[in-house]
Amino acid sequence: MKVTFPGFFDLQVNGFSGVDFNTPGQSAERIGEALEAMRTTGVTRCLPTLITASFAQFAACARALCACRDPMIAGFHLEGPYISPVDGARGAHPRAHVIAASLDDFLRRQDAAGGRIVLVTLAPEVPGALALIEALAARHVRVALGHTLATRAQIRDAASAGAVLSTHLGNGCPQVLPRHDNAIWEQLAADELSASLIVDGHHLPPAVVKTMVRAKGLARTILITDAVAAAGAPLGRYRLGELEVELDATGRVSQPGMPHLAGSSLAMPNAVADTARVCSLGLPDVLPLATLNPARLLGLAPAGRVEAEWDQAQSRLTITRVLPEGHEPMPDP
Repeated sequence: MKVTFPGFFDLQVNGFSGVDFNTPGQSAERIGEALEAMRTTGVTRCLPTLITASFAQFAACARALCACRDPMIAGFHLEGPYISPVDGARGAHPRAHVIAASLDDFLRRQDAAGGRIVLVTLAPEVPGALALIEALAARHVRVALGHTLATRAQIRDAASAGAVLSTHLGNGCPQVLPRHDNAIWEQLAADELSASLIVDGHHLPPAVVKTMVRAKGLARTILITDAVAAAGAPLGRYRLGELEVELDATGRVSQPGMPHLAGSSLAMPNAVADTARVCSLGLPDVLPLATLNPARLLGLAPAGRVEAEWDQAQSRLTITRVLPEGHEPMPDP
């Protein structure tokens, strides 16, 4: 069946097609090539994501992204460094660069990024987090909770202070948690928080995806890829900032010899198709999770149109044409 829909809007992309946005020295041309490869998957707007790093490394990567004027870039997502330092919750983020939250540090990073940071993921239990959430909300920068071991009270306080999203809910946490009193349940229950999910068959089991979508509702669920340089690339080893990561034959991305995931090789059409399948939903129900919902979170709109073939029996969405008209260029710093 032929379908047409607004372009996908991905809130979390660390790299694509062999290009790592977290490695300093990438040229604007190479970043543009990665974005063009991503565009063939139906993504017409995205937030390049810069993970926990030293200020110098962050600034170098931000400058490289600023030099790329591709209108796909709707802003930047700062994931860390204000996250839990605890193994498991920290995920693949380097411990050496995890720091307390402060407006001064954020403003330095925002200045280095030319004012283009529009989404910040932090852990609400780190020192200074609540004050920073309030300051960011006042500046119309969206705040997400992630890589956290926050208590129920800390999550409630963060939502009251202005947090609006849970980043890759169900991930960025230890393998073993208290069965009832944990950050996942509290974020699921918080009506103020939308939730972004990585539906790639590795980050979340199907039953968890189905349960989370039911709990948050279609209006508050957002699909992301959390793609790294291995996405849209051959099997092998790639960079994610300071880390070496490996893409295996199952599509799983991890540090060699380590058990935890390190981003994904997911493409958004697969995320949409798999969500429809595991949740027993129709394609029209799921498409807003990757188009309208993420755009609305940022107060923006999707760009362009995508033409595709939908095979419901096989749960396969094949992009046939991307029409990116309607983009607006990124503002000058």
